[in-house]
Amino acid sequence: METGVEPRDIGQDPEYAGRLEYHGDKKNGHTLTITDLRESDSATYKFRFITDQTGGWKYVGHPGVTLSVTGLQVKVTGGHQDKTLTCITTCTLTDNPTYIWYKNSTIVKEDTSSLHSDYFSDADSYSCAVKGHEDLHSPAVCQKCWSVTYTHQSICALKGSTVDISCSYTYPSYHEIKKAFWFTKWESGKDPEDLSSVPGYEGHIEYLGDKESDCTLRITDLRLSDSAGYRFRYITSGEKFAGSPVSLTVTDVVLEMDPTSVSERENVTLTCRTKCTLDPITVYSWYKNGQPIPNSNTSSTVYILFSVSSEDTGRYSCAVEGHEDLPSAEETLTVTCKYMGFKSLVCYIDIVVTDVSYTCKHIPKSIVFLHQMAQGTPQCQSVLLVK
Repeated sequence: METGVEPRDIGQDPEYAGRLEYHGDKKNGHTLTITDLRESDSATYKFRFITDQTGGWKYVGHPGVTLSVTGLQVKVTGGHQDKTLTCITTCTLTDNPTYIWYKNSTIVKEDTSSLHSDYFSDADSYSCAVKGHEDLHSPAVCQKCWSVTYTHQSICALKGSTVDISCSYTYPSYHEIKKAFWFTKWESGKDPEDLSSVPGYEGHIEYLGDKESDCTLRITDLRLSDSAGYRFRYITSGEKFAGSPVSLTVTDVVLEMDPTSVSERENVTLTCRTKCTLDPITVYSWYKNGQPIPNSNTSSTVYILFSVSSEDTGRYSCAVEGHEDLPSAEETLTVTCKYMGFKSLVCYIDIVVTDVSYTCKHIPKSIVFLHQMAQGTPQCQSVLLVK
């Protein structure tokens, strides 16, 4: 905090959006919780409060709490085969954590020591994690290992959207990457063709990876024809290696309406369908005549119109929340009156109006009389329409 400068409330900082939880009261103190920590969150945090006294007295807690955010790395030392592995961090972790060691992705040891000794085969890979945070393990290390790892083995994405196929790879440290690319077809006896050189993919795909460990592929403006198995391949100064396929299914959103034509007071079921299951949990938005239906967003693929009236007649569509610009095609709902076909006029007690055709209009708490044409002479016949 600079002298003479008002400190900024981190709750207003977009970098912390959705990641802060504040719990505080006069008896139990004040607690700040930061989720999904990033290394950029490393800083000294101070609590400040302003009183309601005249002039608004301001107090800041000193010296503050210093937060250091670290990742895990495996350091390998020792001889040719008998190695000592150390799970290192850039700061000392609190609460004397228990370390979990993985050999070829299988747990081999749990210990409060960050050291591990083992016979180190050229084909073995090692990584470490802190117990309770097993999903945040270190990158794997190996002397001679080849691997391609995908965050998701199968992906479902919307037509017209953008998808990132997240991917990482490893190779022996004494090798140098010469070429890295993605492909979908591999004919026997032939080298697979780099997607970036396949007609139709120009400007449609982007390789976000590097020549070290990241092999992420981005595909924009997805088409139904992009559904395929995608594989990453890399060529080093000594070997070639390709990962297993990632299955990408591209789907559009389809609205099904059952039935499409009903009489008043019947129910209509709208179903928003996709060819595959979208991730994460999907929320659906529902529209009538291009406008959102108020309070209709739901995690269910089904939306029911109960006891419809003529006012529900219109064009309906649905979309996935976050992709409202990619709605389904519209389906038209027609609501007809059970009494259409009567040539009639509407009379209110002693008032006679001109001949009209009865249409479905609700008049709450009113008695509606239907006029039956009799030899062309307008007369009011007291037929009660039960609503």
